[in-house]
Amino acid sequence: MSKHDHAPALEYTRREAITKVATTSVAAGAAIGLGVWLTGRKAVGETELETIRDHRVQLPSGATQMVIARGPDATQNTRKAIEALGGMGVFVKRGERVLIKPNVGWNRLPNQAANSNPDVVAEVIRHVKAAGAVTVWVTDVSVNKAERCFARSGIGDAVRNAGAELVLPTDSRFRTVGVGGQLLRVAEVLWPFVEADKIINIPIVKQHGLSGATMAMKNWYGVVGGHRARMHQDIHRSIFELTTMMKPTLTIMDATRVLMANGPSGGSLDDVKAFNTIAAGIDEVALDAFGCSFLGLSASDLGYLTLGERAGLGTTNYRSLKLEEVSS
Repeated sequence: MSKHDHAPALEYTRREAITKVATTSVAAGAAIGLGVWLTGRKAVGETELETIRDHRVQLPSGATQMVIARGPDATQNTRKAIEALGGMGVFVKRGERVLIKPNVGWNRLPNQAANSNPDVVAEVIRHVKAAGAVTVWVTDVSVNKAERCFARSGIGDAVRNAGAELVLPTDSRFRTVGVGGQLLRVAEVLWPFVEADKIINIPIVKQHGLSGATMAMKNWYGVVGGHRARMHQDIHRSIFELTTMMKPTLTIMDATRVLMANGPSGGSLDDVKAFNTIAAGIDEVALDAFGCSFLGLSASDLGYLTLGERAGLGTTNYRSLKLEEVSS
């Protein structure tokens, strides 16, 4: 049993986290409050912060860098994409602890396309376990009540049936880490993001009313607790700075069903279009640039992609990578 197994099973929403963080800041005096988190001021008593390690791996020389898999079955598309990249063994080694981060922000059904596809999540878990991972965690800091989001999305059952451990956000499971950005100096993140040996990002492609799109880079909003609304004041820089903090091992982007309008939560099936596509690779900027095509956008429409490319996080010219397209 890990030290985290005794944490109280108190779930909370991002909105409820505002009250918790603010109250803790006042009570403790030296705690890092919301203003520090968002402006970068140094808090009284602030010492060395934990950091999230760089989880990237070096691909073998000449290896495929990005895969686009198309076909009617999401599980098969996911498997084909992983195989085309050389297999999960390229990314995960025996004995490692792996964290899988889907988008599970909303209390929606799978066909409403507000959350990552549960079949994709389950297939990734199976490949990670087959590669020898000793522990596989799956988590997200949901917008709606986490337990309901994981249940209604089908991801909770997918995680359990595939043999992984579901980590729900609770008030005692957050750790303060350094971000080092101009806007975000520190953030409260769920503990597996600090402890994992490898991290796999499983975003869904969908329209977002403020940022333009939610894909790989925007999915890192679900890493942190606390007050999201103030991050929205400069959402493109917030997304960019979170991406500089999170350097995943692998990204598997779900465009099986795409929410074309009224994102990020959606609700109407009239806003959903089936593209039956999975894209995978190690360059989140490239994957998001590709994802723009489903939404009728170009990479230049998304300020965070411009910031990411300028900072050397990746390329918006995804066809400049060694790209493989497969069908299933």
